[in-house]
Amino acid sequence: MSPGAAPHATSSSSDSASPCRLLLVRHAKAVPKHVAEDFERSLSDRGRAEAAETGRWLAASGFAFHLVLCSPARRTRETWELIAPALPDVPPAVYDDEVYDAAPDALATVLAERGAGLSHVMLVGHNTGIHELATSLCGSGPPELLERLREELPTSGVVVVDLPGGWEDLTPGDGRSGHLTAFWAPAHQDPPEE
Repeated sequence: MSPGAAPHATSSSSDSASPCRLLLVRHAKAVPKHVAEDFERSLSDRGRAEAAETGRWLAASGFAFHLVLCSPARRTRETWELIAPALPDVPPAVYDDEVYDAAPDALATVLAERGAGLSHVMLVGHNTGIHELATSLCGSGPPELLERLREELPTSGVVVVDLPGGWEDLTPGDGRSGHLTAFWAPAHQDPPEE
């Protein structure tokens, strides 16, 4: 498996058939857990480079979004702040306590509430919740991308999921109604978390 393989942006059958698009972003590589209290962990030098690379990929990909939901933890805030300068149109960001280290069901609830009336939302969060949400939503998509996603969501990884049922029907594991449209990550391999 190569998390940093060239961007895969396989298009779903039709954007008109997919009223909501969710972009899930795992925060960039942070300093080790023993360096600071978890909420205050900042990005490592590698993480800063990864986050900027993610911003450039998002800008080149053309995946637009109308709102960013972000965990208020330092490493997620820094990730978003390094992604944003590369984007042609920077949407508003909401730092929501409910996103910090949240389980998939809690993330789905926040998305349903905050995403109401919007068709494209980005969520910047933490493993394991963001990876579990991604895998539980994706029932279709390119087989090689689905397999890579099942294996891992690397730091600074981006998962783009089209949700035909909209935010109100967003329920992890409900038959996996989402379509995996794209999965990308920087070329770096993640060492095990400390």
